[in-house]
Amino acid sequence: MAETNPEVDISELAEYEESDEEVQNDAGDAKKNISAKDTHVAMHSSGFREFLLKPELERVIGDCGFEHPSEVQNECIPQAILGSDLICQAKSGMGKTAVFVISTLQQLDNNPSGVTTLVLCHTRELAYQICDEYDRFTKYLPNIKTAVIYGGIPVQTHKDLLKEKKPNIVIGTPGRILQLAKEGALSLKEIKQFVLDECDSLLESLDMRKDVQMIFKLIPPNKQVMMFSATLSDTVRPVCKKFMSNPLEIYINDGSKLTLHGLQQYYVEIKEDQKNKKLIDLLDALDFNQAVIFVKSVPRAAALNKILQDIGFPSICIHRDLSQPERIEQYRKFKNFESRIMVATNIFGRGIDIERVNVVINYDMAESADTYLHRVGRAGRFGTKGLAISFVPSKDDEVLTQVQSRFVVQIKDLPATIESSSYMSG
Repeated sequence: MAETNPEVDISELAEYEESDEEVQNDAGDAKKNISAKDTHVAMHSSGFREFLLKPELERVIGDCGFEHPSEVQNECIPQAILGSDLICQAKSGMGKTAVFVISTLQQLDNNPSGVTTLVLCHTRELAYQICDEYDRFTKYLPNIKTAVIYGGIPVQTHKDLLKEKKPNIVIGTPGRILQLAKEGALSLKEIKQFVLDECDSLLESLDMRKDVQMIFKLIPPNKQVMMFSATLSDTVRPVCKKFMSNPLEIYINDGSKLTLHGLQQYYVEIKEDQKNKKLIDLLDALDFNQAVIFVKSVPRAAALNKILQDIGFPSICIHRDLSQPERIEQYRKFKNFESRIMVATNIFGRGIDIERVNVVINYDMAESADTYLHRVGRAGRFGTKGLAISFVPSKDDEVLTQVQSRFVVQIKDLPATIESSSYMSG
């Protein structure tokens, strides 16, 4: 359980850098690395029943058809439901969200009062997705209420929501959560579980980290802190631990090459003025349920989406310059399979789980290996098949080279034809 240190200087923590002393202390913390040269989404022979969950959770897990936990769920849930602080790094699609959803609901009274669980994330779309997961798992827990809080809409709307709905679980972005807490509209005095999803995005930015720290100091000292991400750099890990007390550290594939099992990955060496034609040819030739096309900027997202629509492709677009209602509407359309093609900036590249997505195209190559990992992780989630194609100016592209050193699979030149059975499940 984490405790707030009243002597901690917020600005000092915000600019915290790893010291030799912290590195030495790492050896004394509970830490578990699970790695293998070709690790995929392993399913444990043990069932969810072995976690001794409350009947309402066991029932909804059965309804969802889940029989065996994934590797990360098997490692984390037993410790999380006991109240242990937890840092978990595992590749996309391994079921990390279910870890904190199940463990927080397990610890929550079936007739709770007040806000007892606070989940922070870096985008509004991810907040909605997490709320959808809570709604799914509270199917037989009707007295547990959730609310989503984010910037971009009037503050009074959220004040009214909190007053009328009286939620027990709040999911939101740091800026608006902090504002409501400071203004007395959101009480954090009863918080028992504090969760950061995609925690590296929340803590790498100094502005967002300061908001997280201010929220942390408003929460009672004896709370459980859990942090999750697909990527955790060596510089961010010690920052995470500043918020915790002797956390259990679970790093799936840490120290080995990351593998996205079932995901076919290719590159196309191509000039800028040839991209549109190649993209159209691919969309015509490939079999896919849903596809996400990533670009590097808002203007390029809007322009490419218009080009696709003008020639008859059922595409929609999502980026930061859309209004909040527009962004949520686009997310829900894609989630509900009302559109099969999404053109997106990196805002759609982390944490978003659309189960039908099986093709990802990097129209503009990701700017880093980590960003590539998050982007292509939208396809082939939870061990299913998928296809990722990246447009690069040269086969010696720097990021492409970095990416290949992170995966147990060589990213090959795109062949003339691809057998659909290699990336289409079923």
